[in-house]
Amino acid sequence: MKWNADLYDQKHAFVFQYGEDVLELLNVKPGEHILDLGCGTGHLTKLIQDKGAIVKGTDLSPDMIQQAKEKYPDVDFAVEDAVDFFADDKYDAVFSNAALHWVKDQNGMMRSVYNVLKHGGRFVAEMGGKGNVAKLVEATQLVLHNHGYHVQADTKVWFFPSTGEYAKMLEEHGFRVTFAAHYDRKTPLQDGDQGVAKWVTMFGAQFLEGIAEDEKEQILKEITDKLEPYYNEGGQWYADYKRLRFVAVKE
Repeated sequence: MKWNADLYDQKHAFVFQYGEDVLELLNVKPGEHILDLGCGTGHLTKLIQDKGAIVKGTDLSPDMIQQAKEKYPDVDFAVEDAVDFFADDKYDAVFSNAALHWVKDQNGMMRSVYNVLKHGGRFVAEMGGKGNVAKLVEATQLVLHNHGYHVQADTKVWFFPSTGEYAKMLEEHGFRVTFAAHYDRKTPLQDGDQGVAKWVTMFGAQFLEGIAEDEKEQILKEITDKLEPYYNEGGQWYADYKRLRFVAVKE
């Protein structure tokens, strides 16, 4: 998937703004070596550095990393795959916000994270949890099927696990889960009734692959219409987010 870094920053800033709250869970200590996994355009990586840590931000998207480097030239950024990476110097913590649900090979990612952490190091993250944007996915799949785009409708874009499912996976990779929470967080969309289309274009582009622009516009309108009774609250539209937060320690 090719990311639009400008659209991400301009219309979906809530991704990293909500992530600032997750930093409290990370509890950065000055001098710690920390990896920000799936750092996007680097806003949270910069905040971690400002708290006194020695930090590196990585992301699979070259566009995201390029924008991060331009915004924060004093921070260490690199294009790396979360599924397969290593580090000569071990980290005190690996942090991730709103990125892990994009990872197809969860086992590879967990092995890599475990291997780069010091003993006693912590893995602190927030990701989409079970039921995240369920109404949006349901509406999108229904409209796509109605238009005959069955392959696109059945595309598996994200991995949204339950608390128990993910804790079990972490434990199987040698982590001890010390905190986990799965909660509802309705999330405001920008630009009123255009918000759904912009969200799908930004985060669910795989659903629209191979569809002509004029029909794509019609499909997005139909998805928006189906979601309006659930998403529109007096002109402010909200997406049905459900998030999973956790802290896991390398034993």
